[in-house]
Amino acid sequence: MRLYVCRCAHLLVFVNGKQLGRRTSVLKARLFEADCRACKAGTDVVIVKSGRRICGTGGCLANAPLHQNKSYFELKIQSSGVWGVGVATQKANLNQVPMGRDAHGLVLRHDGTLFHNNEEKNRLPANSLPQEGDIVGITYDHVEMNIYLNGKNMNCPASGIRGTVYPVVYVDDSAILDCQFSDFYHTTPAGFQKILFEQQIF
Repeated sequence: MRLYVCRCAHLLVFVNGKQLGRRTSVLKARLFEADCRACKAGTDVVIVKSGRRICGTGGCLANAPLHQNKSYFELKIQSSGVWGVGVATQKANLNQVPMGRDAHGLVLRHDGTLFHNNEEKNRLPANSLPQEGDIVGITYDHVEMNIYLNGKNMNCPASGIRGTVYPVVYVDDSAILDCQFSDFYHTTPAGFQKILFEQQIF
């Protein structure tokens, strides 16, 4: 049984999609913001700043899967080092850096390569490698992932991952990343939106 909290003029509770109470109108479930708290993470990962900053060594899945058709999120490189960002399934090995070595992750690595299943799927132009202070944007539409650098589309798509995926970031060698799942630094690309999910109480 799943319970969803819904917001309208007053609090309503639904059980398996049916509302308890006298009202019969269907309401949308309340949507909450994604972050990196209460998520799956590598054993040596440190998550601070209300679930937005990742440091230490290893990877971390965000707490919301990418169910919607077109999702967008960003990260800011606070300190350079070894890092990566992309999408991954819950089967991803979050203690293995760099990620993208198996079928469970599709990531942009700090060197500008996009890897999935230990295969280079694409590469950023040599003069467009992300640096400390840069904002990296990720779009995902269930077919391909694309990269934005400081708001500019890098036209560097990669695909191949299957199943339910989550935003993933990993760090090593003193890298520090700030994840941004709302209140973005740059305008959301046309048709894409922040990650939304329904809060499950049980």
